Amino acid sequence: MHRQMVLGNYIVDFYCHKAKLVVEIDGGQHFDDEGLKKDEFRTAWLESQGLIVLRFTNLEVDRNFFEVCERIREVVDQRLVELTDR
Repeated sequence: MHRQMVLGNYIVDFYCHKAKLVVEIDGGQHFDDEGLKKDEFRTAWLESQGLIVLRFTNLEVDRNFFEVCERIREVVDQRLVELTDR
């Protein structure tokens, strides 16, 4: 997994090339109207590139770190199977 990877016009928080997975950790600036709209366009573009985007809040990571990690692992495992089956 790479940290702060440039994809198109965006810098994503984390990127796993093998699983075609983007993980975003969102702070408070993502939850106002402007931030939500930007994230919507960003996610749409990333998904149009064949990527899956997982978003977690800073609070989720702080309070439920192991659960967040487990969710990421589940998605990676699922994606690797899907991409291998093609």
